[in-house]
Amino acid sequence: MNQITVSIFDLSPSEKLQLVEDLWDDLAATPADIPIPDWQIEELDRRKANLTSNPASGLSWDEVKRRVRGHHGR
Repeated sequence: MNQITVSIFDLSPSEKLQLVEDLWDDLAATPADIPIPDWQIEELDRRKANLTSNPASGLSWDEVKRRVRGHHGR
Protein backbone atom coordinates (compact mmCIF):
# COMPACT_ATOMS: atom_id res chain seq x y z
CA MET A 1 0.00 0.00 0.00
CA ASN A 2 1.27 3.49 -0.89
CA GLN A 3 1.33 5.94 1.95
CA ILE A 4 1.13 9.64 1.12
CA THR A 5 2.66 12.08 3.55
CA VAL A 6 1.26 15.60 3.46
CA SER A 7 3.17 18.46 4.94
CA ILE A 8 1.68 21.74 6.07
CA PHE A 9 4.20 23.31 3.70
CA ASP A 10 2.37 21.65 0.82
CA LEU A 11 -0.88 23.47 1.64
CA SER A 12 -2.09 26.37 -0.46
CA PRO A 13 -1.83 29.87 1.02
CA SER A 14 -5.56 29.90 1.82
CA GLU A 15 -5.31 26.48 3.49
CA LYS A 16 -2.33 27.66 5.55
CA LEU A 17 -4.23 30.74 6.62
CA GLN A 18 -7.21 28.61 7.63
CA LEU A 19 -4.90 26.36 9.65
CA VAL A 20 -3.43 29.38 11.46
CA GLU A 21 -6.92 30.71 12.18
CA ASP A 22 -8.03 27.33 13.51
CA LEU A 23 -4.96 27.08 15.74
CA TRP A 24 -5.45 30.65 17.01
CA ASP A 25 -9.13 29.97 17.79
CA ASP A 26 -8.16 26.81 19.65
CA LEU A 27 -5.57 28.68 21.75
CA ALA A 28 -7.95 31.57 22.40
CA ALA A 29 -10.56 29.19 23.79
CA THR A 30 -8.38 28.56 26.86
CA PRO A 31 -6.23 31.67 27.43
CA ALA A 32 -5.35 30.60 30.98
CA ASP A 33 -3.45 27.64 29.52
CA ILE A 34 -1.05 29.87 27.59
CA PRO A 35 2.09 30.47 29.62
CA ILE A 36 3.28 34.06 30.03
CA PRO A 37 7.00 34.46 30.66
CA ASP A 38 8.03 36.34 33.80
CA TRP A 39 9.82 39.02 31.76
CA GLN A 40 6.58 39.79 29.93
CA ILE A 41 4.58 40.10 33.16
CA GLU A 42 7.29 42.37 34.58
CA GLU A 43 7.20 44.57 31.46
CA LEU A 44 3.42 44.86 31.62
CA ASP A 45 3.61 45.76 35.32
CA ARG A 46 6.28 48.38 34.55
CA ARG A 47 4.18 49.94 31.79
CA LYS A 48 1.06 49.95 33.96
CA ALA A 49 2.93 51.63 36.82
CA ASN A 50 4.34 54.21 34.40
CA LEU A 51 0.91 55.00 33.02
CA THR A 52 -0.61 55.19 36.51
CA SER A 53 2.06 57.62 37.71
CA ASN A 54 2.10 59.61 34.46
CA PRO A 55 -1.31 59.38 32.72
CA ALA A 56 -0.33 62.03 30.16
CA SER A 57 2.31 59.64 28.78
CA GLY A 58 -0.42 57.53 27.16
CA LEU A 59 -1.78 58.11 23.68
CA SER A 60 -5.36 58.29 22.53
CA TRP A 61 -6.57 55.66 20.09
CA ASP A 62 -6.81 58.34 17.39
CA GLU A 63 -3.17 59.30 17.96
CA VAL A 64 -2.06 55.66 17.80
CA LYS A 65 -3.91 55.18 14.50
CA ARG A 66 -2.45 58.40 13.10
CA ARG A 67 1.10 57.33 13.98
CA VAL A 68 0.69 53.83 12.59
CA ARG A 69 -0.85 55.11 9.37
CA GLY A 70 1.87 57.74 9.06
CA HIS A 71 4.58 55.16 9.56
CA HIS A 72 3.08 52.63 7.15
CA GLY A 73 1.67 55.08 4.63
CA ARG A 74 -1.97 54.15 4.95
